[in-house]
Amino acid sequence: MTFVGWLQIAVVLALVIATAMPLSGYLVSVYDGKDNLLSPVLRPVERVFYRLSGVDETREQSWFLYAIALIAFSIAGFVSLYALQRLQNLLPLNPQGFDAVGPDLAFNTSISFITNTNWQNYGGETTMSHLTQMLGLTVHNFLSAATGLAVAFAFVRAFARSSATTVGNFWVDMTRVCLYVLLPISIVIALVFVALGVPQTLAGSVDVTTLEGAKQTISLGPVASQEAIKQLGTNGGGFFNVNSAHPFENPNAWTNVIQIWALLLIPVSAVLAFGKAVGDFRQGRAILVTMGVLLAVGIGVIYWAESAGTLGVTALGVDPSAGNLEGKEIRFGQAMSALFSAATTGTGTGAVITMHDSLTPLGGLVPLFDILAGCIWPGGVGAGLYGFLVVVVIAVFVAGLMVGRTPEYLGKKIETREMKHAMYAVLIYPLVVLGFSATAVLLKTALDSLGNAGPHGLTEIIYAYASTNANNGSAFAGLNGATPWFNTTLGIAMLFGRFAYAIPVLALAGSLAAKKKAPASAGTFPTTGALFVGLLLGVIVILYLLQYFPALALGPVVEHFLMLNGKAF
Repeated sequence: MTFVGWLQIAVVLALVIATAMPLSGYLVSVYDGKDNLLSPVLRPVERVFYRLSGVDETREQSWFLYAIALIAFSIAGFVSLYALQRLQNLLPLNPQGFDAVGPDLAFNTSISFITNTNWQNYGGETTMSHLTQMLGLTVHNFLSAATGLAVAFAFVRAFARSSATTVGNFWVDMTRVCLYVLLPISIVIALVFVALGVPQTLAGSVDVTTLEGAKQTISLGPVASQEAIKQLGTNGGGFFNVNSAHPFENPNAWTNVIQIWALLLIPVSAVLAFGKAVGDFRQGRAILVTMGVLLAVGIGVIYWAESAGTLGVTALGVDPSAGNLEGKEIRFGQAMSALFSAATTGTGTGAVITMHDSLTPLGGLVPLFDILAGCIWPGGVGAGLYGFLVVVVIAVFVAGLMVGRTPEYLGKKIETREMKHAMYAVLIYPLVVLGFSATAVLLKTALDSLGNAGPHGLTEIIYAYASTNANNGSAFAGLNGATPWFNTTLGIAMLFGRFAYAIPVLALAGSLAAKKKAPASAGTFPTTGALFVGLLLGVIVILYLLQYFPALALGPVVEHFLMLNGKAF
């Protein structure tokens, strides 16, 4: 670890905060449906969409109808994307003549992109046509991110309103997020990427002669446009197989900084916007500070663990001063690799410049813990905010039990019904992750996909189900997931992680919205200061360690002690 490395990390995070503050106010205007800077241009376009689809923007929905709209839209997205992949060999914009995608892989990929997961059991440059990449995958990068932020809007309204029967209109929220937030920012980022060397072309490939005189075919395509929304929408699915480690997706230090900035921008802005929307900026600030502490600790652990190197490499006579460089992009160094790994798993992005399978055991422990917790510091677009607010509800309930008062948050009493909805949501993750992982380790077809045996192999399996269930999409990379077993079960894990979590959240939103807001009293537990931040941190650590301690102990922790004894890594 070096001072310069920490300075690089600090500059990038400061850039995120500096731009998130003004964007948070803009998000509130979109959330409220008020005029903003882009309204003169985009408002007429918005009205055309409503007329064509028969949507009445003034008519709001109950939480149940909001959930039905979300599910119906996602089903339509799945069917259309599945058909596009299965028929891509018959469709245009397929310059490399790729065959149709197989049924189990098309199933997995379709679910992956409609749930904002972008888990990829394929190499994009060898599997997907330009039409599939643009009309299918890139479009769903926008739509899946928009649905996540729409659900967050509905949840925020639950706290902002009093005695309400509605939580907004799904079709309106999703349209506004796409038009006013994701599309304009993505266009700017894509143009910047093109200027910095990211390809944007309909050509399929180019033949070149290497320095050794050999002939090589290099894949090309509309990369910049997909790369922009991939990071901004915390999607993470790369145009190329090695994702942001590929020099066409991420050519230099500037594009790397922009990618990290982009994947953190909206999650951080949404938290600050929450405080403004409920009329108390300090509420959003307290949540963001908690998220920031967890993110900073994760960055620090990865940076320290990877900079320290490994006994195995040192024993080979390699200078250990550079640390563990296996699986890393030398162009970006240890500091940016640590920041990227912590940020991509602290959000729901899943893009990588470092192969997590090559991290040291303690370095790999951080991404694993991040995704086991649901990628909620600061989380995916929308999903991070509503996921963390569920934890806030649980923490407030615990605080109420400790002081013997009925717990409340922002004037809304947290009672039995609300806690049931919150627990339905948080218990989905361990049920799916540990259940599928336990089944996989008993099946030869699953074990045959492992790249490593022992604790590391166990971590590969747990990480895969945790990543898909948390809708993150990053992989430990030592696992071959392109099999019928993993394509199917990982797809099911994605569905549960998105919808079996979002529906209880919407039910919780409906319950809270119907409650009358009560003014704060002398006995109200303060939720804006250091005490509340400490409570949140304690509940998070206890909640997730209790759920996953055996998985963490039998994987990275055991592997770390084996490494210290020269038996692993």
